[in-house]
Amino acid sequence: MSIQEAVESEPRASGSGLRMRYRATPWWLRVIVVFVLSRVVTTIIVLLFSRAQGDNPWTGANPPYLSYAAIWDGNWYKIISFYGYPSTLPVTADGHVAENAWAFMPGYPFLIGLIRWVTGGNWELIAVVISIGCALGTALVFYKLMRHVLKDEGSALFSVVLFCVAPLSPLLQFAYAESMALLLLVSALYLVVTRRYGWVFPIVAVMALTRPSGLAFALFIGLHLVHRFWVRRTDPFPVRERVVTVALAAFSAVMGVAWLLIAWAVTGSMSAYTDTELAWRAAYIGYGELVPFTAWFQGGNWWLGEPLGVIAVVAIIIGFAGFLFTPLVKRLGVDLRLWLASYALYLLAVFFPQSSTFRLLMPLFPALGALAVPRSKVYRVLVVLVAIAGQVGWMAIAWGVDGRDWTPP
Repeated sequence: MSIQEAVESEPRASGSGLRMRYRATPWWLRVIVVFVLSRVVTTIIVLLFSRAQGDNPWTGANPPYLSYAAIWDGNWYKIISFYGYPSTLPVTADGHVAENAWAFMPGYPFLIGLIRWVTGGNWELIAVVISIGCALGTALVFYKLMRHVLKDEGSALFSVVLFCVAPLSPLLQFAYAESMALLLLVSALYLVVTRRYGWVFPIVAVMALTRPSGLAFALFIGLHLVHRFWVRRTDPFPVRERVVTVALAAFSAVMGVAWLLIAWAVTGSMSAYTDTELAWRAAYIGYGELVPFTAWFQGGNWWLGEPLGVIAVVAIIIGFAGFLFTPLVKRLGVDLRLWLASYALYLLAVFFPQSSTFRLLMPLFPALGALAVPRSKVYRVLVVLVAIAGQVGWMAIAWGVDGRDWTPP
């Protein structure tokens, strides 16, 4: 071999060695590295915002990280951890149910309270550690889920990258229940797509008492059941699995209304939970009854006026439906598409669109797998940069407090 050939072959050998070492790295270690690097970036962004934060209802100016990470709903979770839920619903001067703790489910704050009781630790620290730990767990299970449906290691890992740098990923390290809820959700989805239904029951029980999700998951399991029955000739659907799946759908539906029944039992008001939820939209459209599938149209008219608001909502519905049938999304498989449709329908039925809607969209994160399929390096770098810029935008719009802020996260 000539000197020139030796010199030219050295970079190729070095590159080949790097690839071999990369392939020898356990998948979980790659996910952890992605997660840690993403947390470094997000933490820098959060610290820059905390340094610029002025006096607000929860902290003084320039609050330290842990204090800043526990504002907004974090304060409600802290109240619940220390004092539980009111047995008498607070009312406004005109007799309507006011904002109160019943809007927040007990899974996350009770877990913090339990650990705090055992360890005597700082509430904010425990809350943030739980959120980060659950977020890491979500990233690990999400990789397994994407590896199962996409059949491609690189796309599965890039799906995790997108999850970790997504515009709302700062919430993964705040005192919010989202990280815990996402871990439970992705675990349940993974078990369903791998047909291990029995393990889903306890997850649904906790998940439905962590974030509102039981009814959406019941719809998903119902659609999953119908699909499996429809294709039973090409994909066998044994009687035992049919029975378990029907039971899981019923159990999820019961858990979906469990919190409403608990609130009724404690307060004596059948509509305690829904009245509490409606209190948060009263600042926009006033008090009213919960009428399914009307809130988005009300919100569209509030934000854009008539008839543009209705037209925009219809366009969003049609656009999302079309999105589910795009080639990239179809790569996710029928089950995950059914989840995306079920949760979107649930949001359309009961939630009012405002700034916290971005957070309520987080359970749709399996759709990130579709964005991870293209392999162009330029595309992937641009998507990551846009997502990080989105973190800055979301922090500015929703998390940072500017006087009497009306854009809660």
